[in-house]
Amino acid sequence: MSEPPQSELPPSEPPQSELPPSEPPQSEPPLVASPEIETDGPLDEPTTDEPPAIEAPVTLPGRTEGCPGGMVRVEGEYCPAVVQECLEYHPEWTKRHGEPGVAARCLRFREPSRCVAKKNESLSFCMDRYEYPNVPGELPRTLTSWEQAADLCEAQGKRLCTEAEFNFACEGPEALPYVYGYERNAETCNQDREYRFPDHSQRLLHHEACMQNERCAAELARLDGREPAGSRAECASWAGVYDLNGNVNEWVVRTDQKAPYRSGLKGGWWGPIRSQCRPMTTFHKEDDYGYEVGFRCCADVEPQAT
Repeated sequence: MSEPPQSELPPSEPPQSELPPSEPPQSEPPLVASPEIETDGPLDEPTTDEPPAIEAPVTLPGRTEGCPGGMVRVEGEYCPAVVQECLEYHPEWTKRHGEPGVAARCLRFREPSRCVAKKNESLSFCMDRYEYPNVPGELPRTLTSWEQAADLCEAQGKRLCTEAEFNFACEGPEALPYVYGYERNAETCNQDREYRFPDHSQRLLHHEACMQNERCAAELARLDGREPAGSRAECASWAGVYDLNGNVNEWVVRTDQKAPYRSGLKGGWWGPIRSQCRPMTTFHKEDDYGYEVGFRCCADVEPQAT
């Protein structure tokens, strides 16, 4: 059975939502947990003169040549049209579909995905390894509109990623439904957390204003389920990009549309929603924003000296 259409934001959300769907608070583990130093003797055991051990640097996945610092090179053959058949839906969907906050989460897809495009597209681009501000261990920025996100990327000499770029960085040449494969795993990426409904009586503010407003900051903290960028090592795509499924929704550019409909949301967030690579929510306009909506930047590959 093919997956029914479903927005990443529940049907109860207004088309222009300053307050996206809600989710539970989430712990914020460090990006890399350094092992604790243990001794066999008591704490007051004399120390030696040996210098402390130096931890080996963490080797990050993916290629980086031709890309600015902090970015990953994504290159290969992309299929524009793919069939991904869901074999088993989450029991919540089979029993309660149509209710607010209930999304079509697929537990298991048929392998492999099928490319039905007449021909593939050759892609080569650079993508931020982490969600903006692209700093490992920091929480991704939310409460940012598509327009604001585009400006922030441009200020760094970058741009928002396109729909096709997001798809390919997430699913790879095999067109995987999730960054990690065909079967859903709620622990691999930050997803499937309990849904919390936002307080629609008051609108959340944009990022900077919300951080300085006590009421807004408190409501964001109540809803917040973000984790620091790169916290889950297994939530890295084939290209070495982290958190393309879950954590926060990400703005992309719909290259076949004109203003104010160039904005799309992809990847899903921490709540109990689809959180797949290929689906996209399209009803949010370019000035919309939400507490679960973030972004990352892309860039063209820099010419290499021959």
